[in-house]
Amino acid sequence: MAVAAKVQKIFAEALCPTDVVIPRGTNEMEPAVRDAITRGSRLLIALGGDGTLQALVNAAYGQDVVLAILPGGGGNDFAAALRLPTDPLLAAKLLASGRPAPRCLDLARARTADGRERLYVGGGGVGIDAEAARHAAGRWQRLPGRSRYIAAALQALCSYRPSEIRVEFSDGKQTPLETEAFLAAALNTPSYGGGIRLAPDARLDDGLLDVVTVEATGLAEALTWIPELLRSGELRRARLRRIHAAKFRLVANRECLFHGDGEILGPAPVEIEVLPRAARVLAPCKFPECTPNDESAGQGVVL
Repeated sequence: MAVAAKVQKIFAEALCPTDVVIPRGTNEMEPAVRDAITRGSRLLIALGGDGTLQALVNAAYGQDVVLAILPGGGGNDFAAALRLPTDPLLAAKLLASGRPAPRCLDLARARTADGRERLYVGGGGVGIDAEAARHAAGRWQRLPGRSRYIAAALQALCSYRPSEIRVEFSDGKQTPLETEAFLAAALNTPSYGGGIRLAPDARLDDGLLDVVTVEATGLAEALTWIPELLRSGELRRARLRRIHAAKFRLVANRECLFHGDGEILGPAPVEIEVLPRAARVLAPCKFPECTPNDESAGQGVVL
């Protein structure tokens, strides 16, 4: 609450008044967003991580609003892709200074086998990363940033069995990819899981997602590249493949869950597609502006 009040003051001093709404839990986030929009809020500021931003995006999608993210969660990969400071108050000052025009950025949409459809903002996948996401939301949730996801991944690695993954592309031009893999990820941002850079060249405004597969190895070999993740957040391996695609399907030979932004969304098979320029987001970097002099931000709300 103290941080949200300071954020409110920063934007008020920039002549952009905001209301502060603190949902009591993640289940209340989306109703709070919809209520704020109904009351006339047009600038919606999420104070949290990628999961918080995901809830904001799903509630606000299709509405005439501008979004902003101030990093304050365990995984802040979307904020990192925007090159925002890790301190939420510094990020607020940067976004409030000069009132930058909203940038039109891509989102990802996943349809899981149970019929659920959900937008996500950064990275998602099936395999050991989904298992790690499940563990990260449990016993490791109090650990900060990347260490939370690495600890969860190590726990998942102890019992995880690689799956046969098939990536089916919808354009009819790319040959389906089949591999025994630790994971198959679909990323909109260069990193996910608190800084694990599986797609360093990914862009938020190119109308494409990065499909990344990490082929299975023995446990002994896997333990040789885990330290690389711990040290740099990056994975450089000969068995790592990256493909750009706008729409595709992930199929596994056994029951697997799909996560988006560290949230379990549902079972595979899962259909994933990019939604180009689907969200208007305040950003300090040089993404294309939605309109040269957008004045729609107006009254805002911090969530």
